[in-house]
Amino acid sequence: MLTSKPLAERMRPHSFDDYAGQQHLVGKNAPLRKSIEAGRIPSMILWGPPGVGKTTLVTVISQITERNFITLSAVSSGVKEVREVIEQAKKVNLFSKGNPILFIDEIHRFNKSQQDSLLGAVEDGTITLIGATTENPSFEVISPLLSRCQVYVLKHLDEHDLDKLIDKAITTDVELSKLNIRVEERDALYRFSGGDGRKLYNILELVCSGDEEEIVITNDLVLSRLQENMAFYDKSGEQHYDIISAFIKSVRGSDPDAAIYWLARMLEGGEDIKFIARRLIILASEDIGLANPNAMLIANACFDAIDKIGMPEARIPLAEATVYLATSPKSNSAYLAVDAAIAKVKETGDLPVPLHLRNAPTSLMKKLNYGADYKYAHNFDNHYVEQQYLPDKLVDAKFYEPAPNAKEEQIRKWMDFIKKK
Repeated sequence: MLTSKPLAERMRPHSFDDYAGQQHLVGKNAPLRKSIEAGRIPSMILWGPPGVGKTTLVTVISQITERNFITLSAVSSGVKEVREVIEQAKKVNLFSKGNPILFIDEIHRFNKSQQDSLLGAVEDGTITLIGATTENPSFEVISPLLSRCQVYVLKHLDEHDLDKLIDKAITTDVELSKLNIRVEERDALYRFSGGDGRKLYNILELVCSGDEEEIVITNDLVLSRLQENMAFYDKSGEQHYDIISAFIKSVRGSDPDAAIYWLARMLEGGEDIKFIARRLIILASEDIGLANPNAMLIANACFDAIDKIGMPEARIPLAEATVYLATSPKSNSAYLAVDAAIAKVKETGDLPVPLHLRNAPTSLMKKLNYGADYKYAHNFDNHYVEQQYLPDKLVDAKFYEPAPNAKEEQIRKWMDFIKKK
């Protein structure tokens, strides 16, 4: 193909009518579309998985609005760039009909101080903010900024949406329309794209890159072309879940070399560093647990550090935490205990709390023996006294079993000691 632009870029729509999917937002009577077409554009956060049209929606908004449009990437911009944009917006506002729109892609990669720098300008109307994120904004966008924005959720494209993209690309794209393409099977295109329009276009462009006189797209052809170009496909994110799975299992399996390798694969592939750090916190609690309680502290400290410093330096605390967790003793005893307890709750329902454990803030409750005969553990030797803490029907239930490691052997010995005393 002669053009250097990827298919996804060539096919980017410029109007709501050409937009595929997200009809709850951009359908003819959808509130967001009506508001934008009327010129009323609120500050907003567009939340959804990759390739579902967040950036495309912003492109459409920029096409139909008369306002100045400014774009920043959270990957490469900092507080300095944000302040420069705000100063620029203040000057533009003196001569334009409406305030400029600032689009920040991957806004979840902005740390707290970077997001703080936006607050005043959003609140006083200097700019209208549009942020795009693949992460839950409740966790990744600071509350003061989130409260000033509408949150719109974008969904994976369904098969009908993907069909629309396929047919339009084959018939209207400046390059594909020159080829003799016939689509016999679409299941593999659906499966490997996973509702991601950008990924679908990447696959379609790859499948149609041969020199055949007639390109007949079948499931086998899609599979064979992807296998031949696995490096290309990995870069588009296909093995995201496979690689994070290999990373988790390498840490769990106490193999620091493999864990570091998979970490490097993720970093080189552009994986979200916060996603990796969250997995380390989960590993620290699920797979190391009480065998080394410091693992949780290290994992949390790692998350805080990478949030403050960003890439490329973030690779160092990520590597440090990865090696620490991989070489730590392992225990899933707490994980097993809580799952066993949850299963018992589902089986037995809401069993009553024993009277002596109940709170008694009123005289009536005291008359009903709420809290009566409760023994305050700190008044007894070793701060322990034997009494019933479980509901009557579960009085002999056991959920936590110390695992055979040095730390939990100490726990077992201590529990045995105080109970015998």
